[in-house]
This record gives sequence, structure tokens and C-alpha cells, in this order.
Amino acid sequence: MTGTIKPQKILDLAENLVRTNGHISRRNRNTLNRHPSGLLWFTGFSGAGKSTIAHGVEKELLKRSIRSYVLDGDNVRYGINADLGFSRQDRRENVRRIVEISKLFMDAGLIVLASFISPYREDREMVRNNFKVDNFYEIYVKCSIQECARRDPKGMYEKARQGLIENYTGISSPYEEPESPDLVIDTERVGIEDSILAVLDFMDRTGMLSWGEFD
Repeated sequence: MTGTIKPQKILDLAENLVRTNGHISRRNRNTLNRHPSGLLWFTGFSGAGKSTIAHGVEKELLKRSIRSYVLDGDNVRYGINADLGFSRQDRRENVRRIVEISKLFMDAGLIVLASFISPYREDREMVRNNFKVDNFYEIYVKCSIQECARRDPKGMYEKARQGLIENYTGISSPYEEPESPDLVIDTERVGIEDSILAVLDFMDRTGMLSWGEFD
């Protein structure tokens, strides 16, 4: 006689999760670092200079003993987002994961410098909504598609024109220009060094580099 195996009840994951809070808060870490944590979101075409500026800012912040970390679009696709392509759905998921990673880094007390094309306004608005009452700023690294294609540092625009890359922003996929970014840097008019200084000045003016609260 064979017994009847009753199917196990599938537990609802969301209903069976409990957020765990440790003994150390974000404010504790900010106090230890002597600066607030925050997120700068660099958006723009590939080749506009986003990552170059972000890494330059990171280097200058280190000189000031300010802890920061660059999240770069290509780098995260080697690891946490290696399973994602460039469809509309995958792009949205790419941004969603970066938001969650940024939250963790900010909780750890770091200033996050996120460099992502993030071509859709809807996705960037989702990012902003996740940090409504937080230290978040959107930076539009502005550069025409013609100039970015001329620079073509990775040779991607030419491959996209040849049909070797699908859904490439500016060629076969759109880029929706930010309507009200917190800072605009036009890299066709401003060099990299001045762009880095402009970001640092903006951070200083917005209090991201302020130590007063922790004295």
C-alpha cells in the first residue's frame, strides 16, 4: 500500500521575513567617519564621462578622508547583474538592484557614486523615490550622442551601428534626458578636472561633506 504524500504549504516569503536590526546604526557609522553618507547618481550616454568623473571624485574624497565607493554600470554587470541583458525589463531590474546595493552601502556609512546610463526617466524617478528623505542627488553628465560616438572609448557605438549589439542606448534604444536634475555637467564644454571640481563644490554646498553635525 502506498501512502499519499500531501503537498506542503508554500509559505509566502514576504510574510515570513523579519527585518533584523543590529546594534550599530547608520548614524553611528556616520559619526565614526565624521561625514554623512549619501548617493550621487550619474546619468548620461556611454562615453559622456560619468565613470571618469565619478572615479575622479572618489580619488579627491579619499584625500579628504571621506569614505566613498563607485558603482559602475559595466562592473556590476560582471557580477551581481551578470544575468541581465538590455531589454526594457532587464534595465529596470538592473536599476532596482543598484538601488538596494546603494542602500546597504549608505547604511555602512559611505558616499555612493553610482555611474549608470539609466536611460529611462521612470527608472530614475524610481531611484529618487527610494531616497526621498535621504542624501540623494541626480547628476546629468550631458554630452551629445554625436560626441560620445566620436569618442567611442569602448568601440560600442560602432558595433551597435553594425547590428552587433542590440538595444544600445542612443543607437537602437532611447535615452530620455533628465527634466530636473540636481546638477548638470556638460562635458563638451567642461573638461574632466573642472567637472570633478564642480561635483565636489556641489557636494560641499549641499552639506554632503559637512563635518559640523558630527563635531
